[in-house]
Amino acid sequence: MLIKSEFPEMDRTVTLDTVDGLSSRLVDLVQDLRCDILTPNPRKHPPTFTSTQVAEMCGIDRQRLHYLATREGSDLPPGEVQKNGRIRNFTLTETRRWIQQVSAISKSAMLDGGAGMGRVLAISNFKGGSCKTTTAMCIAQGLSLRGRKVLVVDLDPQASLTELCGLYAEKMLGEDDTLLPHIYSPDENKLEDVVQRTYWDGIDVIPAHPTLFAAEFYIPAQVSKQENFRFWSILRDGFAPLRRNYDYIILDTAPSLSYLTINGLMAADSMIMPLVPESLDFISSVSFWTLFNDMAGSFKEGGDKNKKFDFVSVLLSRVDNSPTSSVSVVRTWVQAAYGHWTSAVEVPASSVMSTGAVGLATVFDVSKWDGGNKTLARIREPLEHYCRWLDEFYVGSGVLKNEHA
Repeated sequence: MLIKSEFPEMDRTVTLDTVDGLSSRLVDLVQDLRCDILTPNPRKHPPTFTSTQVAEMCGIDRQRLHYLATREGSDLPPGEVQKNGRIRNFTLTETRRWIQQVSAISKSAMLDGGAGMGRVLAISNFKGGSCKTTTAMCIAQGLSLRGRKVLVVDLDPQASLTELCGLYAEKMLGEDDTLLPHIYSPDENKLEDVVQRTYWDGIDVIPAHPTLFAAEFYIPAQVSKQENFRFWSILRDGFAPLRRNYDYIILDTAPSLSYLTINGLMAADSMIMPLVPESLDFISSVSFWTLFNDMAGSFKEGGDKNKKFDFVSVLLSRVDNSPTSSVSVVRTWVQAAYGHWTSAVEVPASSVMSTGAVGLATVFDVSKWDGGNKTLARIREPLEHYCRWLDEFYVGSGVLKNEHA
């Protein structure tokens, strides 16, 4: 016996014209949302830092900072004295100058005369929602707060990293501002020509745009035309000149094993995989390595059998340590699967990150948070520790010069 539905019948057919209409409405909707999120100015602004924060980052006490800032002949930024006369505020640019000139962190990671090269780090994961893009930006910001000069490269046509850098991809950029010209004609179009400054001192960006997806058609077409076309080395060759200008080049890849992702991985010296400790995310990470291994046969046949990463780091992110969470179980799986690849640092789930995501911001963008500085520090400190580990790994290996050594 058929039971008649209580819901009214409707035509659920979806035509291409329907999709076209939906697309137009969504573009208008997102544009309105961006206006609300980024009002009154569509450009982002960097945070400011108190004298206490700057002193801590420099490894000195506040009294020492005050002395250095006010002594006669000092070339250090004095900051802006607050009304109480005891606290100074510093801009991001001023803070980085203090770190570079005063802290025990090496003043410059670049080796003179090109004897050493900046390192390329790929942030990669198949699974959407793995905090990949925010991790890429946070690592860039964290390294910049160690005095480093960083280039972030958006390899994802969704252009989320580009927007975190304060650039509205669909309105402010076109395909000529991306990697595409270099992919079409590497000899004529250099990657350094599309580098843009960001709102964050010490971080530049090669942005993305939805048209970047054209690379996924162009590259395989060249593979079919040219028998010996090394499709996986386009970006590796393109990044070579940029290594001399930056301490770190950080690649944010798409959540798929696309041709651009493959290029990013083959160009990278190291790989970081943010992983949310949930069962589906873990299984997806296993699929990533299976597919990458299958693809590796092409690289070996093409003469790249000696490709290696300085390290692969699995970084547990958005970790929910509540009693009802399955984190402890999945963490065990991750440790069993990846062993020493699993980072000791874990980034906890936090409402700070959720609030930041709404405002197209990261935890490093926040100067003060209504939820309290302790809550802000709880999410920021693991990321700072991770950046310190990463930076010290390369300084310790001699790739980056420690001028205090």
